[in-house]
Amino acid sequence: MSDDAQRTPAHLVNRTPTISGAEIVATLVPPPQFAEASFDSYRADPDHPSQGEAKELLQTFVNPPKAQQRGGFFSFGKKKAPAEPQPARITHQGVYLDGGFGVGKTHLLASAWHAAHGRKYFGTFIEYTSLVGALGYAQTVETLKGAQLICIDEFELDDPGDTMIMTRLIGELTATGTKFIATSNTPPNALGEGRFAAQDFMREIQAMSDRFVTIRIDGNDYRQRDLEGEAVVLTDEAYRFMLADGINSGDRVTDDSFDALIAHLATVHPATYSRLVSGVNIIGVREVTQLTDQTEALRLVAFIDRVYDAQIPIRSTGIPFTEVFGGGMLDGGYRKKYLRCMSRLNALTSGVM
Repeated sequence: MSDDAQRTPAHLVNRTPTISGAEIVATLVPPPQFAEASFDSYRADPDHPSQGEAKELLQTFVNPPKAQQRGGFFSFGKKKAPAEPQPARITHQGVYLDGGFGVGKTHLLASAWHAAHGRKYFGTFIEYTSLVGALGYAQTVETLKGAQLICIDEFELDDPGDTMIMTRLIGELTATGTKFIATSNTPPNALGEGRFAAQDFMREIQAMSDRFVTIRIDGNDYRQRDLEGEAVVLTDEAYRFMLADGINSGDRVTDDSFDALIAHLATVHPATYSRLVSGVNIIGVREVTQLTDQTEALRLVAFIDRVYDAQIPIRSTGIPFTEVFGGGMLDGGYRKKYLRCMSRLNALTSGVM
């Protein structure tokens, strides 16, 4: 690479990543920030007992305690030792972690994945629906069949068709013994609330809910504990200095206008967003403006989720990124999704991740 190339920022809009079904399967593991997550490293907030309770329940769910053996013939007449108290156990085949953003749901989900034995998969809702799109439904079932555990992060409903596919997939795989753990900001019986009204769809939601036991996790958003106010914004001069400083330091820095980035996200599949930012150390976005189109806003949410997974800082100009969702979006059915994204944007622009 020439010196001139090294001193020029890259542009995300010039990247057009693709991904195959086999490649999606290979990526169904926890994101880098949770590569070492464990139940031991999960710090439950003593002010919110539900966090510790969720941790204990998940530990027994992925590795149930062995049943105590009865005494043999020669134990007849011997005084029985008092039975030790057994930890609470989950009899359902699925666990649904419900709670606000930033309370550690994904950490617990990744901890369960690491603690589980046998074949297992970890991915976001959109990654599993993308897998179905790439392989077809029947082949996806065959690929995942036999897994001991499947973890689904960010189970949110953007599309009733996707939800019905996932409900059917869960039904077929639980019938063969696979366990599921899912996270969401919305409890199962409220999925789709305020978005769709079709009776058939609501029946599908209820069917999925019946396979899961819901564990509520309370707490404060850990990403905001050391943050105040809005996402950090740079002046034009500070932004240019950031680009130059990052490049001179050997970082892989990108530079795109907000409008161009939003337009580009529509041209690549959301399943490839993680590849879109692969190898990038700092993401620069100029002239951030407010979005009023919900489709564009949801694409941005999916993109920021992958940026947050990769823990890539964002530097921007224009309005604060936390003000990007306009047109009454924060009062609609996707409110929790946008609020979670704002929480992550605050952390990514402030360097507290």
